[in-house]
Amino acid sequence: MAFVIIRTSAAKLMNVPPGTCLKKSLCKINGNSLLFKQCAFISGKALRDKDIKIPPPYPYKEKEYKFIHALFDRTSRRLNENSKIIAVEGPIAAGKSDFAKKLAEDLDFYHISEATYDDLYITPYNFDIRTLDPKLPESCKSYDEKNFLLEPTNTKAAGFQIQKYQLRYFRYVDALAHLLNTGQGVVVERTPFSDYVFLEAMHGSGFVSSKARRAYYEVKENTIHELLKPHLVIYLDIPVNVVKDNIKKRNYPHEVQSKALTDEYLKQIENGYKRNYLKDISEHAELMVYDWSQGGDVEVVVEDIERINFDRFDKYDKKMKDWRIVKEWDWAALRTKYTSNLSELMAYFNVPIYDVPELLIDAHDLKVKEDVMESTPGLIYAKGYNADLGDQGIWFKTKRDHRSVYY
Repeated sequence: MAFVIIRTSAAKLMNVPPGTCLKKSLCKINGNSLLFKQCAFISGKALRDKDIKIPPPYPYKEKEYKFIHALFDRTSRRLNENSKIIAVEGPIAAGKSDFAKKLAEDLDFYHISEATYDDLYITPYNFDIRTLDPKLPESCKSYDEKNFLLEPTNTKAAGFQIQKYQLRYFRYVDALAHLLNTGQGVVVERTPFSDYVFLEAMHGSGFVSSKARRAYYEVKENTIHELLKPHLVIYLDIPVNVVKDNIKKRNYPHEVQSKALTDEYLKQIENGYKRNYLKDISEHAELMVYDWSQGGDVEVVVEDIERINFDRFDKYDKKMKDWRIVKEWDWAALRTKYTSNLSELMAYFNVPIYDVPELLIDAHDLKVKEDVMESTPGLIYAKGYNADLGDQGIWFKTKRDHRSVYY
């Protein structure tokens, strides 16, 4: 398969000089969406239309969004040409984090970093569950990114990647919730849509069994349809030899000493992106690919983004289909789901799997784990209900944190 590295998006064929703002001439009024001003182009801070008035951000992290709120707070009124999700993808050590932060800054977007196991193991009270490992049986001890890189053949690797998909899933839910509640665009590092690239590389390298691979896809197929795909995916391309050089330069011990980061594994990640994911996602989102072997200029990327017409597709086109929403109540339903119904989204992960030994835990071991967790401050009750850690007003609380997934 031929794969061409491009510096700019296809929209640059319009031959528009950098800095030219066309969005005003390409905005349209959607009569079915209460005069929702739908614009075609993202604009950086320098070109932002300061006259556009949007409601103040909705405090979605502290306050639920339900039917009653939808009656008075219409989602479409918050959205503008910059209400977009941009996903930054690329191999290990490509410079995604620095790039994503700078891109978000230049576009005045909200930045969401890569999901890590800290999201799971560090509680809202800043307690690291991994410190409990000495009290737990081997099957219940923690296994995070560092463990995988050092011990990729451990039987926990399959569960690790399924959990990693879940962590990326809820980071992406946060991105959608932020966009719909504030109108601000979001730059997110990696998404659950690309997570299978790593699962396939693990399977191809012999770290994950075929049964575990099948179980992963059962979970994925039961959950991924609940999410809206990103508007734009930016892939930072670097070859395997540069990946290895970058790993040596940043000198993280768990990467330098890794038994997982072999040429075979890294090449399978590269092939998974180029032969599968990028092809699949380009049917639904705009795709921009950059040769990032020597780094690059984020401002050039911003100029390229400003030339993309996100509204040039008709109603039959797969691209941007997720975002062609006409009815106000459909916007409200999505906003409610990503803001207040995380427990319902979590329920989709409950896929019964009984025939994959590496995903099962002995009942006795699980009982030991439950006893340890239930005797540890901050893990006994949900966030906000632990008086021994300083929570107050417990007698007057009636429900748990609506944004909490794990605790």
